[in-house]
Amino acid sequence: MVHYILSENDPKATGIEAPYIKLYTAPTPNGYKVTILLELLKLDYYVRPIDLMSNEQKQDWYLKFDPNGRIPSLTYVNEKGEPTHVNESAAILIFIADKFDKDFKYSFPHGSKEYYEMIEWVFFQMSGLGPMKGQYHWFSYYAPQKDEFAINRYYKETLRLFGVLEERLERTKTGFLVGDHLSLADIVSYPWVNGRVKMKELDDFPRLSQWVDTISKIPEVEAATQIPKPKA
Repeated sequence: MVHYILSENDPKATGIEAPYIKLYTAPTPNGYKVTILLELLKLDYYVRPIDLMSNEQKQDWYLKFDPNGRIPSLTYVNEKGEPTHVNESAAILIFIADKFDKDFKYSFPHGSKEYYEMIEWVFFQMSGLGPMKGQYHWFSYYAPQKDEFAINRYYKETLRLFGVLEERLERTKTGFLVGDHLSLADIVSYPWVNGRVKMKELDDFPRLSQWVDTISKIPEVEAATQIPKPKA
């Protein structure tokens, strides 16, 4: 269950009893990756929303535990009150899975063939899908001036990567990127493929489109993609 901390001066922030999970996040694909896994595992956790528009993630207090100044960032405090800070969304997912997914509901046993395939697809998202689609959206909707060359380049690369996912789903024939169940491999890419507004071209990739539809209907995923609630 999620609990909110509104600021570092919120009394809840100093009164939390260990052990606990605190997630610094915002309503973005990278943030949703983590809330999806936390919700699926039915963990109790605290969310501290970060205002990206005011560059709150660049303030000194935040940079003390995340020198890259990005969201999400996770702090886990153990039973002894000792904190572990984990930054970068994929690293956070692996940390959570290692610590809390002991039955491998959303991961695979270390050393197994499926484990390394899962890690491969996690890196695929981090090195390709996220950066390329992120740049496409930046140049299309947020850049102060239009650059048609950049828009076209990242648009084509995003669709190429959609094609890679489509082919992978054809090969597995299970509806998932690795093995026969939802895993970090799917969780890490889903928010980027789905997006707040789906690309109409997604319809050209029937297996990927079905994959998105299936994951979107999972109640925990529906809840997680409203944490924290997007601004209108």
